[in-house]
Amino acid sequence: MFEQSFKNIDDILHRDAGSATELDYIEQTSWILFLKYLDDLEQTKKTEAALAGKKHEFIIAPQYRWETWAEPKTADGRPDHHKALTGDDLSDFVNNKLFPYLKKFKAEADRPDTIEYKIGEIFSELKNKIQSGYRLREILDIVDGMRFRTDREKHELSHLYEEKIKKMGNAGRNGGEYYTPRPLIKTIVKIVAPKVGDKIYDGACGSAGFLVEAFDYLKKSKDLSTAESVKLQKETFYGKEIKSLAYIIGVMNMILHGIEAPSILHTDTLAENINDIQEKNRYGIILANPPFGAGIGREIQQNFPIKTGETAYLFLQHFIKILKAGGKAGIVIKNTFLSNADNASVSLRKLLLESCNLYTILDLPGGAFQGAGVKTIVLFFEKGIPTKKIWYYQLNLKRNLGKTEPLNEKDLAEFVELQKTKANSKNSWSVNISDIDQKIFDLSVKNPNGGGETSLRDPKEILDEMKKLDGKSEYILSGIKNML
Repeated sequence: MFEQSFKNIDDILHRDAGSATELDYIEQTSWILFLKYLDDLEQTKKTEAALAGKKHEFIIAPQYRWETWAEPKTADGRPDHHKALTGDDLSDFVNNKLFPYLKKFKAEADRPDTIEYKIGEIFSELKNKIQSGYRLREILDIVDGMRFRTDREKHELSHLYEEKIKKMGNAGRNGGEYYTPRPLIKTIVKIVAPKVGDKIYDGACGSAGFLVEAFDYLKKSKDLSTAESVKLQKETFYGKEIKSLAYIIGVMNMILHGIEAPSILHTDTLAENINDIQEKNRYGIILANPPFGAGIGREIQQNFPIKTGETAYLFLQHFIKILKAGGKAGIVIKNTFLSNADNASVSLRKLLLESCNLYTILDLPGGAFQGAGVKTIVLFFEKGIPTKKIWYYQLNLKRNLGKTEPLNEKDLAEFVELQKTKANSKNSWSVNISDIDQKIFDLSVKNPNGGGETSLRDPKEILDEMKKLDGKSEYILSGIKNML
C-alpha cells in the first residue's frame, strides 16, 4: 500500500514546476512525512497519557496541528472538504504561517537532542517547493493515509524511505554522497560488533545509514530491557552532517527506523579543532564513510596537526582523536590512502599505525559504490595499542558491479567468516608491520596468493603495443589504397 503511495506522490511532484529532481522529491516528501509522523506521535502519547490518568501536553499549537490544517475531519471521521485548505489558500498558509511557526522551535528548545529542536532545525533548513496548492492538497490526502503507529507500519515506511534514498543516490553525484550500499554497511557493523551501552558516532552521517543499521543490529542482538531500550533511544547514536538536505533525510530516516529524537547535529565537523576534544566528548564506536575530495581551505586545515586539503584525511584524524581508548571503528576511504607518498598521507598512516591497532583492511572492487568510479577500502581499527599485524581481505567477484549488479551481503559472507579467525585464503593474507617500509609505511594491497584484479600494465608495454597496432593499421590502409 505504502509503495504505491510513494509512487503517486512522485508522480504529483513530477508534474509540479517547483520540483525538478529526485533530490527535490525526497526533500518535499520528507517534510510532509515528518509532520504526519509528529501528529501520530502526539496522538499515541495522548492515548498513553489518558491510560495513565494524565493529560498530554501537545508540542504543536491547535491551529498548526495536522488535523486542523492538513486533513480536517468531520464528526464521523471523514475528510471535511469544507474546512480543508487548497490552492493558493493552502500555499499561503504553509509558506507564510506554518513554516515560520515551526522554525521558531529551534530557538525555544531547551536542548538539541529534543524533538522540539529537530522541528525547528528542519523547518529552518528547507522551504516548501511545491508551487501548486492543488498538488500539495493531493499529496496531503495521500500522506494522511500513512500511519506511524505500529512497528510494522514504521518498518514498511522505513524500508520504502531507504529505497527512495538509494534511488536519489543513483540519480547523480550529489545524491550519491548520501548513500553507502546497505550490504556494506551491515557488514561493517557486524565486524565492529557494537554492544548495548556503546556510544556510536558518525561525524559525516549523510542519510544516517550507519546509525540506523547499528540500531537494527543492536535491537536484534538480545532481548532488551526497558532501560536498555531507553538507552538506545537517548544515549547511543550520535551524528553530525553539514549539508541541509542530508541532515533532514538523516533525521527522517532515523525517525522512521524508530528513534524519536535523533541526536544528529547540523554542523561542520571539520570546523572543530581536534585539540579541543576532551575525554567526555569521545565515543566507543565510530562507523563512517566520510566524503573525499581536495579543496579544503587553510582555515579548516589549522584545526588538524596533519595539514591536507583532502577531506577524508581530515575526517580520519578527527575519528582517531574522538575515539576513546579501547574503542573500535570501521571507516570507508579511498584505496590510494594506503600508498600515496605525499607527506600528509605518510604522516597519517604513521599516526594510525602507532595509535591504533589496524587489524583488518577490506579491499573492495571497482563499482562497489554505484555511480562512483573510485576504488575504496574499509579500515577496521581499535584505539590504544599500536598495530603489529594487518589482516587483508580482497573481495574478488566473478561479475562487474554496477546498477544492475549491485553489491550484496552474500558477496561479503566469506569475508565476515574468515575475519573471525583472520585465516589465510586465496583472497586473504596477513602482513607484519615490521616487514613494511618504516619510512613511508606503504600499506598497498598486494595479494601474495595470486588473487585479485588484473594488475596495471607497465606504461612502456602499452606504448609498444600501440606502436605495433599503428603499424598494422598503416599496413592494412596501404593495402586498401592499392586495391582502389
